[in-house]
Amino acid sequence: MKPQDTQSRMGRQVALIIAATAVFWVVALWIGGQVGLSQRMLALFDLIAVAGFVFAFWKIYQIWRLRRDNEG
Repeated sequence: MKPQDTQSRMGRQVALIIAATAVFWVVALWIGGQVGLSQRMLALFDLIAVAGFVFAFWKIYQIWRLRRDNEG
């Protein structure tokens, strides 16, 4: 598999991770507000979303390193 194909695949994965995390976050907070969940549970959803975004940024860093290694 070519490096460009790997980078493209990883880029699509990152886009899906970011989109899924954002949708989860919005839906979880909306449902939590409708059901009347405690602030503690809503904060848990916030922490899960932050973990998803941090994971996406870690994957972006891996793509950057892969691209840098392939150019040099």
